[in-house]
Amino acid sequence: MNAKLQQAMLGVGGGSLQQDPIQQHIAPLFSRVLSSNTIYLANHSLGRPLDAMADDVAEATAAWYSKLGDAWDAWLEERQAFRTRIATLIGAARADCVVPKTSAGQGLRTVLNALPGKPRVISTRGEFDSIDVILKQYAALERIELRWVEADAGFTIEPVLDAVNDGADLVVISQVMFMTGQIVRGLDALARTCRKRGTRLLVDSYHAVGVIPMDVVQLGADFVIGGCYKYLRGGPGACFLYIAPAVLEDGLRPLDIGWFANADPFGYQRPELPVLNHSGDGFLESTPPVLTWYQARSGLEFTLAMGVARLRAYSLKQLNALRGYITDAGINTVKGGDEDHGAFLAIRLAKAMEFPARLQPEGIICDARGQWLRLCPDCLTRDEELRCAAATLGRLLGGQH
Repeated sequence: MNAKLQQAMLGVGGGSLQQDPIQQHIAPLFSRVLSSNTIYLANHSLGRPLDAMADDVAEATAAWYSKLGDAWDAWLEERQAFRTRIATLIGAARADCVVPKTSAGQGLRTVLNALPGKPRVISTRGEFDSIDVILKQYAALERIELRWVEADAGFTIEPVLDAVNDGADLVVISQVMFMTGQIVRGLDALARTCRKRGTRLLVDSYHAVGVIPMDVVQLGADFVIGGCYKYLRGGPGACFLYIAPAVLEDGLRPLDIGWFANADPFGYQRPELPVLNHSGDGFLESTPPVLTWYQARSGLEFTLAMGVARLRAYSLKQLNALRGYITDAGINTVKGGDEDHGAFLAIRLAKAMEFPARLQPEGIICDARGQWLRLCPDCLTRDEELRCAAATLGRLLGGQH
């Protein structure tokens, strides 16, 4: 943890988070991004970076300038630090179960390509676009046999359980649905059913990591994918694939690999049958983009220092307040702000996809997916900003919802 973050945490103190200490001690760590006068409610899309992020990336490039090829020592130390931070955040027993990836979709493809034959895959219609398009393309090219389960605003796990009982090799499902923010309950029960049926379970945790406390051991999934782009404030490219120790011990053989997957990558041995590392390192690929680990450092350290449970409690307090202000403005189609949803509110609107462009000139940044307008404050968002956003929404909608 850098000195400025450590000092800020002392200022905030323990216990529940409060707006005034956050503005006094935490906001200065984000001075560069907070220099804008916009009300930023797209933290569920791209998280706001700390000032330290630029310094961390500069550290990586400075090693390149000064050490050239010897910079790899520092770069690989940072890779290990990245894996350790992710493992701590998701409750993994071992850091080597965390495989750095450049996208969650890359993690999904790694799993699909490692399964033998033509896998029978079950997924939901509520998965994020990158997961959705990968599965559809694999099915179109007859690489997998794909079955869909519908996922509406009241989605439950039972249809997926029924589909697993009919037979499958892999289930792909989100922990938090990206359109509505609904937390999918019963994933641990799904994991138990999958184990009984010999089915692998892959959970997309992108909208859960950093939002709700996670324990992948208790969850029981074989694979978990996620990344730092959103709530972990790490930007694009800093993603991961978690592989459960039992899966590694089962001897699943990856196809998506490169020379970093070798048992001795710097020994430059070239046997006819590759000798891969037995840990998650056996799922590493070719020369990696090292800057992403540095890029993600400050956001991960911040989240771990603040504590996901404390951030979650403060987020629910903000979301409840925002939902109340929106309701007072005459809008009653709001989802979220409770224990059954993630870190954003979703408002059902007939022309939701057009609405962010209407809000931007008003100084409010948000986004929409399908028929849902999504609003996500973070701990830096002030109550006056929430009130202003709600009043602006009410004025622009004018009874159209």
